[in-house]
Amino acid sequence: MKNKAWPAAVFICLLTAGILALAQFKPEEIAQREQWEDFLLTAEIVKSEPIGEGVTKPQKLYLKKGDVERKAAWKNPSGKPDGVYDNWKFEIAAYRLDKLLGLNSVPPVVERELKGKAGCLSLWAESKTNYLKLMESGTSIPPEAIERTDRMKYICRMWDCLIANADRTQENILLTEDWRTIIFDHSRAFQSDRKFVRQLVFGTNGIFKLDDGRPMLFRRVPRAMVEKIKGLTAAVIRQAVGPYLTDKEIEGVVSRVPLIMKEIEDMIKQNGENNVLY
Repeated sequence: MKNKAWPAAVFICLLTAGILALAQFKPEEIAQREQWEDFLLTAEIVKSEPIGEGVTKPQKLYLKKGDVERKAAWKNPSGKPDGVYDNWKFEIAAYRLDKLLGLNSVPPVVERELKGKAGCLSLWAESKTNYLKLMESGTSIPPEAIERTDRMKYICRMWDCLIANADRTQENILLTEDWRTIIFDHSRAFQSDRKFVRQLVFGTNGIFKLDDGRPMLFRRVPRAMVEKIKGLTAAVIRQAVGPYLTDKEIEGVVSRVPLIMKEIEDMIKQNGENNVLY
């Protein structure tokens, strides 16, 4: 019995190690998430001001509880102001799904009212720059960080495929001082229109393309995250996200799982498994 159980145990250990390796937040930051969630829910709002960026008109809040002071971003969009469905609840759903998959790249988010209006409150992520500023400044990623940032670029694309994020920009992918990747702004994720159920946002036949018409691929992805995505069911997602996604939106996520698996399968056929999965 021990010999038969050993391969499964090894696989579980390797999978767990792979999931932990995905994390962009440091172990101590991951361990403190529940504390930050409580802070966001209960801290005093000392001041608020417009952030001045983004179509959803977010507010920057200055929070204080005891000796702890932090900034946070609050917003409450809901509807289709320019043809794309926008909902603050999706921010919370994305954060919870991020935790479920072990991606650990989305800052803590909770539901909180501001001036009598319900919305989402996200912990302000400390960062060095974002991809837009990096490009505009002509700054190069150091050689020792290229593999890490490239891997996260592809992971982010697969993540956006899963959640049907219709609004990923270079501004909402942050880079820390030590070149970890933090992603935020998911209020336009979880699109459930027909095209987002039948087609991925990225990939060989993706909805979004480069300026020259070429597809935006996710060339290399971690086995641990692929296995996590493969195991997603409506019940598992519903338990994780709670009331922040409708049944239709949850079924949309489930419907994209086989599309992602087919994309990966095709990449493996073309390039070999070891060149796709790590």
